[in-house]
Amino acid sequence: MALRDELLKSIWHAFTSLDVDKSGKVSKSQLKVLSHNLCTVMKIPHDPVALEEHFKDDDEGPVSNQGYMPYLNRFILDKVTGNFDLQDFNKMCWTLSFRKNLDQSLLLISNDDAFKIWCIFNFLSEDTYPLTVVTEEVSLLSAETDGGMGGSWVEERFEDYKLQLDSRQQSLSAWQLIGLVGSGHFSKGMERQTLSMGVNEVYQELIMDVLKQGYMMKKGHKRKNWTERWFMLKPNSISYYVGEDLAEKKGDILLDRNCDVEPLPDKDGKKCLFLIKSSQKTFEISVSDKKKKHEWILAIQTCVSLLRQCRPAPHREARQRRRDLRLKLRAEQEELQLRMKELQLANEAKQLELENMRKALEEAATNAAEEEQRRLQTQTELQDRYQTDLEREQMVRKEMEKQVAQKSTELEQYLQRVREMEGMYRQLEDALEDEKRARQEEEAVRKLQARRLLEEEATKRVELEEFHLRQQRAISQTEAEKRELEKERVAKESALQAAMTQLEQLEQERQGALEQYQTVMKKLEDATNNTKTWKHKVAEHEGMLRLIQPGSKGQQMITNWGPAAFSDAELTLRQKKWQEGKNQTAEAQ
Repeated sequence: MALRDELLKSIWHAFTSLDVDKSGKVSKSQLKVLSHNLCTVMKIPHDPVALEEHFKDDDEGPVSNQGYMPYLNRFILDKVTGNFDLQDFNKMCWTLSFRKNLDQSLLLISNDDAFKIWCIFNFLSEDTYPLTVVTEEVSLLSAETDGGMGGSWVEERFEDYKLQLDSRQQSLSAWQLIGLVGSGHFSKGMERQTLSMGVNEVYQELIMDVLKQGYMMKKGHKRKNWTERWFMLKPNSISYYVGEDLAEKKGDILLDRNCDVEPLPDKDGKKCLFLIKSSQKTFEISVSDKKKKHEWILAIQTCVSLLRQCRPAPHREARQRRRDLRLKLRAEQEELQLRMKELQLANEAKQLELENMRKALEEAATNAAEEEQRRLQTQTELQDRYQTDLEREQMVRKEMEKQVAQKSTELEQYLQRVREMEGMYRQLEDALEDEKRARQEEEAVRKLQARRLLEEEATKRVELEEFHLRQQRAISQTEAEKRELEKERVAKESALQAAMTQLEQLEQERQGALEQYQTVMKKLEDATNNTKTWKHKVAEHEGMLRLIQPGSKGQQMITNWGPAAFSDAELTLRQKKWQEGKNQTAEAQ
């Protein structure tokens, strides 16, 4: 288990203990105090500015666990170096949480033992929140606690308790575990002191990583005298103290992959000797008997072997194996349930198919029985008719005999048909049995085909994705062409609009020219009338005098380019051509 995961479990207990109303949120003032205490106990420089920035006073309401985690990770856990006392850290979190969750009046153990069980719970609990420990781990813990001190583990009581527990839940909380172990309900003949010793032994092994401990004699390096010391073996070191109360520590023997341990022959009146070779020094050790000598040598060799293989302590490796086994069993159980469900659905489908076949066979049998009944009725009617005709028509006996013979032949054919139908019925039953066997074989073939279909589907999916990419490229090209066509259409509409504007201007100019032409014509008529009047006057006065009159002219058009630029027919033709060009442009768009 990583150090961060161990710290998070203890901090989770402290956070939930501050959540008095179980709402999942804690006030900012309490979180500030908790953060300050965490920095103090883990020897992290406290940053009050970052704390105030994260928990601003203008924020509304308390902070949830998810809201506290960013600050906890960034400003506390990321700065942890491991140079602090983990036991002091756990003590601080324990002090915040046990008063609100634990009733010590019902327990046989002290507060210190309850704290040790709490630490063991954090070690054995699953890596999911809220923290719980499965019943398998509880059984192993309780058995080791009682068996380690020679107690009697009552397996029947615990199995009954597990059955009751499984009906409600599959695991225990920390406080339920403390109550379970501390009550001694599953122990037989175990006193309070004995139970405390058992808890301490398990705590030493699981939490303090103590693999072996006991008194041995150590030879000094300077005075070469032999002194009794209390030795404590851990995965990477051997510490020795003055006594088993661990009040005064005398030194450490650091273990690494280059260390070695070997037995020594008896000398200087000392027996059961062995030698520990470390990177710094060599230590001579003496024990009381050969059994302890063998146990210590084997334990130290095991630690060195684990260091060489970069493997964790045996109890941590065993815990991980149990977790992996539980995960594997859970996955296999889910897979088995899924397969059972699939088999059940397949069985129901087969049962429905067999029921339909049974109904079809029953219907065929009913139809055959009805056909047999109709045959018998027909045969009876033929016999009656034969007797009646025989009595009435003696004269046509021969003809009737022929008819009866013919009917008999038909009857034989009909009976043959009935026998064939009975044979077909038996063949159907055999076919049904063959169908059952074929269904089983078909199921196996279908599974193989399904696997092949999955592979083909994967291949088709890759091809479809490539086709989709090509289609996307074609769509992009089409969009570009569409934009070009849109630009051309806009340009043509602009040109058409300009032509329309020019045509309207030309129409206005034509109207102006026509009005000007009419004005000139009116002036010409007036001039002509004046000329006629003058001519009559001259004729009256001079007699034979005769004026030369101008010849007649057709109506002329007046345009911007002067008189008679083009006639009405030409103007109509040009308008017609312009309208046809406009229509073609509109159809092209």
